[in-house]
Amino acid sequence: MKVSRRALLANSAMAVTLAGCGRIVSPAPATGFVGRNGTAFLRDAEPYRVMGANMWYAAWLGADSDYGDRARLRRELDRLQALGINNLRIMASAEEGPLNHSIKPGFTRADGSPNPALFAGLDYAMAEIGKRGMTAVLVLSNFWEWSGGLQTLLWRATGTYIDMGDPAHPWPAFADATAQFYANETAREFYDTHLQRVVGRINSITGRRYVDDPAIFSWQLANEPRAGGSDAAIARNKAAYYDWIDTTAARLRALAPNHMVSLGQEGTQGCNGQEAVVLRAHRNVDYLTAHIWPLNWEWADGDDLAGTWPTVQEKTTAYLETHEGLARDLGKPMIVEEFGFPRDGESYDPAAKTEWRQRFYRLIYDAVEDSWRSGGAIAGSGFWAWNGEARAAHGDYRFADGDHAYMGDPPHEPQGWYGNFDSDAGMLAVIREHTARRDLGLPATATS
Repeated sequence: MKVSRRALLANSAMAVTLAGCGRIVSPAPATGFVGRNGTAFLRDAEPYRVMGANMWYAAWLGADSDYGDRARLRRELDRLQALGINNLRIMASAEEGPLNHSIKPGFTRADGSPNPALFAGLDYAMAEIGKRGMTAVLVLSNFWEWSGGLQTLLWRATGTYIDMGDPAHPWPAFADATAQFYANETAREFYDTHLQRVVGRINSITGRRYVDDPAIFSWQLANEPRAGGSDAAIARNKAAYYDWIDTTAARLRALAPNHMVSLGQEGTQGCNGQEAVVLRAHRNVDYLTAHIWPLNWEWADGDDLAGTWPTVQEKTTAYLETHEGLARDLGKPMIVEEFGFPRDGESYDPAAKTEWRQRFYRLIYDAVEDSWRSGGAIAGSGFWAWNGEARAAHGDYRFADGDHAYMGDPPHEPQGWYGNFDSDAGMLAVIREHTARRDLGLPATATS
């Protein structure tokens, strides 16, 4: 399907004008913002340890619509706060389009026009997050298809697209095609329009401008942006990739000078092991991110988690050490902002055991705590992901169009694969034990 670029740009221009629907109030004092100091984060001059969770769907729950559930959002935030979680990573974008398994509704419709209800849902989510003293990373697009993402912006610009997992376009065709976004001027204009729309918004619940909201931890360029999937594509796209990062980071700093900027990259796994790409990509953002997925990366076998555990342990430890070293080279903090592991037997059933997931979380948390204790560069983490009280709506554990039981497992993945439920007592205990150690290595008078 071909779309009209003229219609898209017209809709986008109008949307920027109408983006902030709330009442303008006097800017709040610039206090309570999280910033970085060397390889550490500070809030109000005190160390700020990131004890995070991924909850991409917060804005959807916050919407006053048939797909929203504000009461559930409040309950989930209360549960997370009780666990000691102080930071959430949530989507502030989703692009509707033709890609399979992408969430609908999105923040922008297929023609580029905004969805006011979902923007208001983000307002509500941010108001509730801030009310609890928590902070949020706001993600501005996605390299992957499940929220539309950069591939959808390319489709809006060119009229063509590739579906992830299409047998006619085997890996790495999707990643190589999506990375063409960085050099496509029109697609980048669509991205910039959405960025301006979100960052320039006035929260309709609080009346506060987003740029004045200390509950925003950072603006994140995208979820797992890569320069390509193949070595050839990475080499071909690197210059445009770096330009997009640098240009976007500069724009965000100009619009929201009190907030940090992050990239959202996986680390070396997202650039075929090229440490130089990780270092260059993070030159002009505030902190380094690393994502760790042993099952997806074939370090673990879902049918033999016990037998493959030594490999998981070895490779995870090495990945953490490598990326902490890169963070030290950059002189910046690092967050292990995604990490996930399956339930025992790779079951999706909330009743299934989580023995090996508990071990994996402890492995990550031990590294974070060692860094806290020694003054290292790993400043925190964010597990993937929070399912809370949601349960799969169908016996095959698959998300279907029209489902509203949002959980941390996105719509393209089995529902219950990696997310933690409110009934996972063992997992909740592991998380709670970690957050209780937030003051490791701090002077007795310092708090986080």
